[in-house]
Amino acid sequence: MRPRTTRQLIAGAIGAGLFAVAFFAAAQETAPEAVPEELNIRRENLGKSAEDLGRTKEMQQKLRAEIQQLAEERSRLSAELVATAARARDTEAKMSASEAKLADLADTENDIRKKFESRRAVVAELLAALQRMGRNPPPTLLVQPEDALASIRSAIVLGAVLPEIREQAEELAADLEELGRIRREAVRHRNLLAADKADLLAAQQRLGLLVEVRQTKLKEREQTLAGETRKAAELGRQVQSLEDLIARMEKDVDAARKAAEAAAAAPEPPPPPTGGPRQDLAALSDPGRMAPAVAFGSAKGLLPLPVSGTRLRSFGETDDLGSSQKGLTISTRSQAQVTAPCDGWVVYAGPFRSYGQLLILNAGGGYHVLLAGMEKISVSLGQFVLTGEPVAEMGAASGQIVSVVGGAARQPVLYVEFRKDGQSIDPGPWWALNSEKVRG
Repeated sequence: MRPRTTRQLIAGAIGAGLFAVAFFAAAQETAPEAVPEELNIRRENLGKSAEDLGRTKEMQQKLRAEIQQLAEERSRLSAELVATAARARDTEAKMSASEAKLADLADTENDIRKKFESRRAVVAELLAALQRMGRNPPPTLLVQPEDALASIRSAIVLGAVLPEIREQAEELAADLEELGRIRREAVRHRNLLAADKADLLAAQQRLGLLVEVRQTKLKEREQTLAGETRKAAELGRQVQSLEDLIARMEKDVDAARKAAEAAAAAPEPPPPPTGGPRQDLAALSDPGRMAPAVAFGSAKGLLPLPVSGTRLRSFGETDDLGSSQKGLTISTRSQAQVTAPCDGWVVYAGPFRSYGQLLILNAGGGYHVLLAGMEKISVSLGQFVLTGEPVAEMGAASGQIVSVVGGAARQPVLYVEFRKDGQSIDPGPWWALNSEKVRG
């Protein structure tokens, strides 16, 4: 037998107290000739019942206060989840920028090395000139560019370089100066990268604990969800298309059906304010909300991309297999954090055909958002998630959504698709254009 909930216990206590009051009142009315002792006993019992009822009311008030506190804790937890995920994503973006800069610097250094290789005769003459000046041995040009640069400039100024190679010597000096600058810049970016790696590790650890706490709070639903998840997985194996999957999930799986009903029953949120980006952000700033703050159809230009990375293909472009792209593909960092691009209810979370791990959010108004290609999903069926809240994590390599992306990729690839009434639509107009992205 399932344990009774706190609410059921309180309701039972209230019912018992009211029954006792009615019982003893009725007894008094039907026994006018009762002896005084019996009446006193009945009065005492009635008094106790009234006290019990009073205590029950106090318990109810206390429970309401606790529920309010839990709601506030949920708000704080949601706010912290969104903020920590944002820090992790910002750090991922900075790390990617540093790595790209280091790659560019390495390419430039390689070009300079090739120039030196093509000017062996000039380099030999410069080394000879430096030896004539008493630099024995002369500084190694590529290993000690700063020392070599100073020596070459001295040789040019003192006339130790033959006039016919003076111009080339000056070009080499300029290259050495650039080489020194590149190496100093590379050291700076390597230091930044090391610091960012430490920051990302700390953010990931904190995020992992926060997600664990969030999902632990949902454990009361765990037993029911276990059966729902198995049913969802079975449906995922049976159906052949996303249209069928969404329709069957929202019809046959209780948690998904309730989420769809909640999306349909949610009051139409007001359109976003027109007072600029900061007011738009304020419309989505309540972390305790349990329904979308802005109607999805009115949220164009407000939504953040669900992951930091490089856009590979947009809606309508042709992929490597010659098919028209129905969504957006983004190349990401290994184990990148994936966040909800909008408020919505989880109506599917699990593997689906060639999509790999698939997450479907019901955003209300007939809109669905699909995210595919992740390695791990961290939310449950029926759960309401906020814009910017962590929902999944990418893996270490691609290959799970090759048939969607078209061709293989070395980096993990996230696939994002928006649907309206079952039809794929261009998500482009919904993405925030400025750097101040929308987060719950």
